[in-house]
Amino acid sequence: MSKPVIAFVTGGYSGEAQISYKSALTIEANIDTSKFEYFTIDIRRDGWWCRTPGGELPVDRSDFTVRIGDRHVRFDAVLIGIHGTPGEDGKLQGYFDMLGLPYSSCDTTSSAITFNKRYTVAVAGMSGIAVSKSFHYFKGETVDYDAVASTLQFPVFVKPANGGSSIGMSKVPDAAGLPAAVAKAFAEDDQVLIEEFVAGREFTIGVCRLQGQIVTLPMTEVISENYFFDFEAKYQGKSREITPAELDEAKAEKIRAAAEKIYRLFNCSGVIRIDFIYNEAADQPYMLEVNTVPGQSEASIVPQQVKAMGMRLMDFYSGLIEDALHRRKA
Repeated sequence: MSKPVIAFVTGGYSGEAQISYKSALTIEANIDTSKFEYFTIDIRRDGWWCRTPGGELPVDRSDFTVRIGDRHVRFDAVLIGIHGTPGEDGKLQGYFDMLGLPYSSCDTTSSAITFNKRYTVAVAGMSGIAVSKSFHYFKGETVDYDAVASTLQFPVFVKPANGGSSIGMSKVPDAAGLPAAVAKAFAEDDQVLIEEFVAGREFTIGVCRLQGQIVTLPMTEVISENYFFDFEAKYQGKSREITPAELDEAKAEKIRAAAEKIYRLFNCSGVIRIDFIYNEAADQPYMLEVNTVPGQSEASIVPQQVKAMGMRLMDFYSGLIEDALHRRKA
């Protein structure tokens, strides 16, 4: 019996492509080739390319197939490893939905909503998840800095509403720093979120669906050496990450329960990572954001959590692929 043929997609159109390629090194090293045949598809501005020993070959975007010599390769499922657009914001998911091709990540709607930080906190907040107070502006709108300063307590975070990896994000200690931080965020996106800082310890937790069951991975406490958990802290070793986190079990259970509720609320699939601040005064976790295509590089948190659970990365990725294949059969 032939093995399922999997397309592993990497690259992307944003600055996060560099993170996609780092994740790809881990994922490609841990796809079980005894179970699956896979081809790496590099999605770039200059085209969609299938990597082969003989060089790159173009992908036929009309049906997402590749001709390799005499073989016309058709895929049974897609393993999505693109951070940022178009792999994390729902665009690729919509394309694959139109082709009837299953994939490993959240669906089109869930990906699009969670890619926008403002819409994520709005939906979560309306559903009883604790979130920070915030202001949201579109490019071209007049930012009411007086309203922001009188309503929110400083410091505040200013961030692009769409995007990840903390690109374009600033932690602002006072009102004087707001205009420069807003300009920095607007340089990355046409929407900006200004969010009140919530004091507490930062935790992040992976959640996935394996064999039809929602699984919360061992959570990680993030202690940044920088002013906040920025790009440098995330990807250049400027943070301490304690996995599994050392946390009172009652508090840990509140985070796990919130994480599972969020996974169900946004109708997620595959593996996601949710960031929280645990505020001691309120004795509850505040959701910061949802990452529907979390990093998988050596420096990334989800691989750490998978290993802490006692699971091999190869078995983990196999589980994600099998879950996608199961959705096609269903």
